[in-house]
Amino acid sequence: MKLPKYLILSLLHCLIITSTLSKCPQSYPCRNLTLKFPFTDIRNPECGLFMVDGCNSTHGLPRIQLEAQGLRYDLLQLSENNMSVRYSQLQKLFKEGTYFLLRLPKYPFSSLTIASPHINLLSCNNPHFGGNPCNCSQIPLNLFCVNLTAPKETRDSSECSMIQVPINTEPNQCSKIHLNQLNPEFTLEFNVSHDCYQCHRRGGQCFRNWINDFYCKEGSSRLVLILAISGGGLLFILCLLISYMIWLLKKRVGTGYIRSSNISFDTSKSDINGGSSFFGIPIFPYTELEAATNNFDPSRELGDGGFGTVYYGKLLDGREVAIKRLYEQNCRRVEQFMNEIEILTGLRHPNLVCLYGCTSRRSRELLLVYEYVSNGTVADHLHGERAEAAPLTWPIRMRIAIETATALAYLHKSDIIHRDVKTDNILLDENFHVKVADFGLSRLFPYDASHISTVPGGTPGYIDPEYHMCYQVTDKSDVYSFGVVLVELISSMPAVDVSRQIHEINLANFALTRIQRGAFDELVDPSLGYNLDAQVTGVTTSVAEIAFRCLQLEKEMRPSMAEVLAFLKDISN
Repeated sequence: MKLPKYLILSLLHCLIITSTLSKCPQSYPCRNLTLKFPFTDIRNPECGLFMVDGCNSTHGLPRIQLEAQGLRYDLLQLSENNMSVRYSQLQKLFKEGTYFLLRLPKYPFSSLTIASPHINLLSCNNPHFGGNPCNCSQIPLNLFCVNLTAPKETRDSSECSMIQVPINTEPNQCSKIHLNQLNPEFTLEFNVSHDCYQCHRRGGQCFRNWINDFYCKEGSSRLVLILAISGGGLLFILCLLISYMIWLLKKRVGTGYIRSSNISFDTSKSDINGGSSFFGIPIFPYTELEAATNNFDPSRELGDGGFGTVYYGKLLDGREVAIKRLYEQNCRRVEQFMNEIEILTGLRHPNLVCLYGCTSRRSRELLLVYEYVSNGTVADHLHGERAEAAPLTWPIRMRIAIETATALAYLHKSDIIHRDVKTDNILLDENFHVKVADFGLSRLFPYDASHISTVPGGTPGYIDPEYHMCYQVTDKSDVYSFGVVLVELISSMPAVDVSRQIHEINLANFALTRIQRGAFDELVDPSLGYNLDAQVTGVTTSVAEIAFRCLQLEKEMRPSMAEVLAFLKDISN
């Protein structure tokens, strides 16, 4: 029997995979940089502490995330204990009042400080601590200068968080800061603990548990080698069997769909630019989408997520669209690209965003084309730019809750887990009807499975704690995230706020403590008329109780999405 060329290539691919199981490389080439521990390519997250993406991209600079779902900095230069980075949207953070995102993460096994000129500020919500707020042009006035005005008890308070702000020159006076002094390019000094270095040299990995303590996950080198060799051999045999079965199937059915793992390939349809369709949706030429966004003009940017930037565009036929431009075209991005297409092409629901088409997988860049939803996100209307202009009324918030629950219940009935339910992913049209968006993290859920094992993904503040600890996602993970959304709807508070007390930074914890002691007046947004309107008081209290059930730590204690929807409809009626 003569094996076809693609089968031989797949077997070679399996050999490459098995050969990489034994240990992490000592270094990675990354453009003009060389990555060594504690840095690692994002495709090998287990080999370091700081992930770098875009090493193989042909445009832009490599980007580094200092923590999961954190800011993505352009990586300019690396030395033994320093890295030079750039965050071009630095002034925008302060204008929007989201400067706390600049706060450097704290690890039990490494430290990060700004080595270039900077100023230390405290973000405090309680001015009674004393001190004078910084005289900051266009900057919110709950910032205190550490070295001049803030007393020691303020600096030690758990209700304040330290923020290091890079500036152009050393300040003469801490109390005077202006936006044009902020420096988007700065140097970070990093130090990794001796324990973590030793753990890495022994072939282990540095981890932090749920209480942020360091531990080293390792085994004897001999055992690791034995496991790697045996595991590699089994994987090779499995690849051989799968490849042979695919070859037989292709021989029997000719062209058609071949599905493997989470990626599908349609061999009967073209997916090159100018082809008719891919997964049953139209393929747009890259040049048309480039023209639709005016060459991806920054002024047309609608949002910036973990996987890509979304731009407003207008097609040749006059349709207004939202075009998601994935960051880099590597294997991981291609998988997310195809995953989102595969899921959305099989769904039709009035409360789910509609996918109009995409570029080819062989295109210059990976682009997804969605319907344009004009009225922003729920987050914008609750605690963003649109909140002050026209706060959402309670009937609209209730409808948002019901329509979002309807969309999620439909997904779960279709054996799909969203995995990133949050108010930033709930879009509103001009009539305030819901369109749930962003399926890059979603997963098809086998009907006979109790869970899916996967590396935790999602957004801080919304992630199911059990999922984060056990790496097992179920439909109840979406229920937990939706519980956070419910609390946002009744409180108008963000899911994460570092200005709250340390154990209540996550809105879920804040809500649970208030609901448990019946302090609903501390949770519900006063503008809704709580304790002034009997009907609003009763309904918001009932919704808070549903949120309480959704936020239970054990997934078995949470209701299903269908049950949550039924409860909300009963309350509404």
